[in-house]
Amino acid sequence: MPFAESSGAFPLQREHFLLAPALAEKLALGVKKDPTRTPHETLSDREYEVMSRIASGKTVTEIAEELSLSAKTISTYRTRVLEKLGVKNSAEIVQYAMRNGLVI
Repeated sequence: MPFAESSGAFPLQREHFLLAPALAEKLALGVKKDPTRTPHETLSDREYEVMSRIASGKTVTEIAEELSLSAKTISTYRTRVLEKLGVKNSAEIVQYAMRNGLVI
């Protein structure tokens, strides 16, 4: 398998590549890093709202019902929060929020 395909980039024409959506998102997240801002300051309003509710002990299903969104949509926001905060699971979201004074 050529390097470009194994990395998520696909040749279009000579010297032009189409990036797989997952790779494009990872690249975009990396470009947005601002060393003067804390990770939670990089969250969108909706991501922050989901993070706050997870930190207060709500499940994805409960959050989805409260916000009138699908559980899949909330799971997507949760995944983005995990990536942006650099944590691995909901328990670490709770710990992050407590360490940074984001929940009482």
